[in-house]
Amino acid sequence: MNHVTDRNQSLKSIRHARHPVVILAGGLAKRLGDLTRDQPKCLVNVAGEPFLFHQLRLLSAQGVTQVTLCLGHLGEQVVQAVGNGASFGLEIQYAFDGPTLVGTAGAIRSALSQLTEQFFVLYGDSYLPCDFQSIQQAFQGSDKLALMTVYRNEQQWDTSNVEFQAGQILAYDKVNRTERMRHIDYGLGVFCKSVFEQIPAGQSCDLATIYQNLLTHNQLAAYEVAERFYEVGSHAGLEETRMHLSRHATSKNSLEGIEAARGCDWTSGTSKH
Repeated sequence: MNHVTDRNQSLKSIRHARHPVVILAGGLAKRLGDLTRDQPKCLVNVAGEPFLFHQLRLLSAQGVTQVTLCLGHLGEQVVQAVGNGASFGLEIQYAFDGPTLVGTAGAIRSALSQLTEQFFVLYGDSYLPCDFQSIQQAFQGSDKLALMTVYRNEQQWDTSNVEFQAGQILAYDKVNRTERMRHIDYGLGVFCKSVFEQIPAGQSCDLATIYQNLLTHNQLAAYEVAERFYEVGSHAGLEETRMHLSRHATSKNSLEGIEAARGCDWTSGTSKH
């Protein structure tokens, strides 16, 4: 009887464990000019410390324990700054671009040996105060190969690129946009490993192309996020993010709002920070 109970508890733990996260942080960050000439974008100073530190604390507070950083431009500085991730309560691994740029999806393909069967993907310049647990549960209940988070943007924070209706993505295109596109790709996806196993090793491929192919084959679920996103990929976005995080002593305070919205007591959480 105890063996049955232990097995059920183990299965429950697996279902509720947070998926690992892949952070795409290998870009050249040309839009930030001199700020990223001698340092990678994810290490730009935001509210007194590298932006990546805020991002990692946010993930840890969300219950994430494993992170893979896909690095390229000046990536060795990231390894030196973050190390093995223990100071953030995380286990961090690294995957480096080779001599040839392979795009965002190609970078994930190169890191597959480090990844589990399902994982989150986000960009190294995004700060996303959303509910990872609910997003993961939505993906697991979707019976799809991937999930895209979307936000009703109305052209406010960036150019909208998603036509979303009745819980479904009807169109997604970062180039050929239409007036019906009122939502935007929020910047957080969930994927099955098999999606990237189809990409030939070393071949360049963009994540947007993967999303479009999944949508064409009815394999892309959607989750509408209520919280706005922040980013440091542009000077305007960087200034907004600095203001936002300066108003919060740590990323923990941002998570308190999320937990309160879910009717949870933050003090009973399991964050290591």
